[in-house]
Amino acid sequence: MAGYFIAFISAVVISFIMTPPARKLAIRVGALDVPKDPRKIHKKPIPYFGGLAIYISIMACMFVYMPHTSTNIHIMAGATIIVLTGIVDDMYDMPAKIKMFMQVIAALVAIKGGVQIHFITNPLSATGMSYLLNWLSYPITLFWLVGITNTINLIDGLDGLASGVASIAATTLLFTAANLGYDFIVMQCAIIAGASLGFLPFNFNPAKIFMGDTGALLLGYMLAVASVLGMIKSVAAVALAVPIFALGLPIFDTTFAIIRRYINKKPIMEADKDHLHHKLMKTGLNQRQTVLIMYFISMMLGIVSIAIADTEPFTGIIVATIVVIAVFYFAKIGGLFSRKEQ
Repeated sequence: MAGYFIAFISAVVISFIMTPPARKLAIRVGALDVPKDPRKIHKKPIPYFGGLAIYISIMACMFVYMPHTSTNIHIMAGATIIVLTGIVDDMYDMPAKIKMFMQVIAALVAIKGGVQIHFITNPLSATGMSYLLNWLSYPITLFWLVGITNTINLIDGLDGLASGVASIAATTLLFTAANLGYDFIVMQCAIIAGASLGFLPFNFNPAKIFMGDTGALLLGYMLAVASVLGMIKSVAAVALAVPIFALGLPIFDTTFAIIRRYINKKPIMEADKDHLHHKLMKTGLNQRQTVLIMYFISMMLGIVSIAIADTEPFTGIIVATIVVIAVFYFAKIGGLFSRKEQ
């Protein structure tokens, strides 16, 4: 257990130390978030490249504390592709199709290294019967990796929100993996959580630096990989539900955005100001209060994730179903499916 703690602290320290140089580099090369878009909440230019500090922390700790297996090397290679994509996007605003293409390439690299969902389990089966996906495992894994990679980016709308939620999600996956004895995933999640946390002091309101797409896509990618590795090792009927709730806040918020845009006949990829954090701020809350509430929601969903991973399959499915129904009910009455005219 001491090894995981040392890796976590190392990731915190490296990320914390590397963030100021990353900020200086962003200012020097002009990688700044200039608030021209009315959806932006900040009023003055903020440097990007916080994700570069997170990347250095994660890569250094993975190299030192994790085995140099083919899977690990492929994960690190995929992460590097994601970060290079993010850097270009933060500096030059990369076209969405090209950015998505690069994410697919990174996901394929991870899949080549063995990060792949091979089976699904019948939750209604008393014996926990599983079914091999065969060739379907490739598109299903690809969809999951690319989808989760983007969820952190989609909630990155307030100071400290994405980095804090990513740290909470990684910690949730860590505890779940620890209970099940998945040492590789525990170490990976400890590093992700530490790197996110080390960056947070510079990113919490008022932010001195943003992680940009460089960091948001990286954290999404790493969490996606960790969740798939957990599903690979688990044959439990709730294997899929565990990472869904661990990453609950970004997954649900993204799902609501897709439903909202579909109902209102708007393009799925079109940005709006009707995400949960926008709704909370419209009630009069400031950035810090809104982010803290979002942290609390993420923690509650994380507790659900840990609980259903440590219970009987049928009970876990019932609990997961009840929570999903409750989440959608509160989303509906909170107006997350309606859209205000911009």
